[in-house]
Amino acid sequence: MTERRAFPPLHESDLSADPFEQFARWYALAQEEVPLADAMTLATLGADGAPDARMVLLKGHGHDGFRFFTNYGSAKAGQIDADPRGALVLFWREQDRQVRARGRFERLPTVDSDVYFASRARESRLGAWASPQSRPLADRAELDARLAEVRARFADDDDVPRPDFWGGYLLVPHTIEFWQGQQARLHDRFVYSRESDGDSAWRIQRLGP
Repeated sequence: MTERRAFPPLHESDLSADPFEQFARWYALAQEEVPLADAMTLATLGADGAPDARMVLLKGHGHDGFRFFTNYGSAKAGQIDADPRGALVLFWREQDRQVRARGRFERLPTVDSDVYFASRARESRLGAWASPQSRPLADRAELDARLAEVRARFADDDDVPRPDFWGGYLLVPHTIEFWQGQQARLHDRFVYSRESDGDSAWRIQRLGP
């Protein structure tokens, strides 16, 4: 069995007082060492109240929260619109670190979605138009036919516009946990929390592993 890589203990004094600044520090290091450092598990609540989860890509972070983009007709978007509570997890195996955040989802302003969509490759923009995300397809040929129709539709357009049914969400967290793996499963865990969304003061607490 491969032994766990040894990392220095994580102390509260090592942490920023602001969890978003702490995340930015860890994320910058992950981008240097971890393949696909922006891969994250996104958890929502289904109509039956049961949790649902899938992998998505983190597409921005800051003092407002964590961003991702999707089809507004997708299963996760429908769940978010019905119940905005949710969570995300990023795990960076090479650094034996994970970050967990819980809070509520909000739709991003239209202009933010427009800016991000415009930054995508043309084929990705066409794919957003073609995909009936989360809805049944008869076969692969149906999806290919939809893409062919979209390619023909925008053949003369250098700039493929963002469809109204596609855009971004923001997870506004009320708790953010930073986890650093250690030997013998005696991991270091610190959780930041605040009483309400309007509260700018974060409390830091060490948790048992």
